[in-house]
Amino acid sequence: MRGLAHEFKTMTKTNSGNFFEDFRLGQTIRHATPRTLTAGFNVLYSALFGSRFAVQSSDPFAKAIGYPRAPIDDLLVFHVVFGKTVPDISLNAVANLGYANCSFLKPVYPGDTLTAISEIIGLKENSSRKTGIVFVRSTGLNQDGDHVIEYVRWVMVRKRNESAPAAADHVPRLPTSVEVKMLGDGCPPIDVAAYDFVLAGSPHRFDDYAVGERIDHVDGVTVEEAEHQMATRLYQNNARIHFNQFEASKGQFGRRLIYGGHVISLARALTFNGFANAFHITAINGGRHVAPLFAGDTVFAWTEVLAKAELPHRADVGALRLRTIATKDRACADFPFKAGDKDDPSVILDLDYWALLPR
Repeated sequence: MRGLAHEFKTMTKTNSGNFFEDFRLGQTIRHATPRTLTAGFNVLYSALFGSRFAVQSSDPFAKAIGYPRAPIDDLLVFHVVFGKTVPDISLNAVANLGYANCSFLKPVYPGDTLTAISEIIGLKENSSRKTGIVFVRSTGLNQDGDHVIEYVRWVMVRKRNESAPAAADHVPRLPTSVEVKMLGDGCPPIDVAAYDFVLAGSPHRFDDYAVGERIDHVDGVTVEEAEHQMATRLYQNNARIHFNQFEASKGQFGRRLIYGGHVISLARALTFNGFANAFHITAINGGRHVAPLFAGDTVFAWTEVLAKAELPHRADVGALRLRTIATKDRACADFPFKAGDKDDPSVILDLDYWALLPR
């Protein structure tokens, strides 16, 4: 009996993650495992996605225009903070559905250590009673306690017990975009005279783009199983749907899903061909993972300029509001998006964000 009791106590020490009925409105969660980012993170990130933005690629380039050194890629910061939240928020997720109100508040440099906290701001049980939607606001902090990123996401999470009572539905009202006055905190003053447009890869500045302009990014990238799993592990994201083929084989698709953030980073890397000087994502207004992506699919992308904004008290950079659409197994010369009232079957990502360019 003593052996059995000991065995039972040992089994309960493992973490099975939270299910939908475990969450409570207003709940605050401090996430485990601080993560110190090194220059190697940027290099590996570039190797996995092919990002070529000069500011994140070169210390001398970054120093010349006003950074102390090449910063950590904005989306890498997002992914690392996102990864901190997974064991508590989305370990039992069916899918991550979307994002809103994301602001990059302070540059992150090699040597900085990131932690994360989250607040549950909304809950909605699905009609099937098998799953529910969890709305969460997450904040990434550096070693000094400074907020470096804040964002909202919503995720579909399984219920442990379909008959278990769930909290009353509450769907938060979220802004459709980040206000212009809130943009630019994550970018130091830029010396545009020292910005080498040849080395950056394009002569096109803020004023060279027009609202309504659409750009096909031309290139495509095929997703490899090993690459997406390496990338997701880099962020310490342990969501089962990305790694456990034994369990995934029993689900709707019969195979592992590619982490949605992987799609975002691939699309962002593809936008270099057309927006090489959009060196900093300052905010993400909203985003939808429209359809799943799997290893072997090829990702393409196109972007529309939705708006332009001059930043208060800054003459060095301007902000473009961009909408990047990513597709799978379909090139984007004809800008696929909608098929009637529905999303085009090829569309996998719809991302609305603000990016900074030199003026």
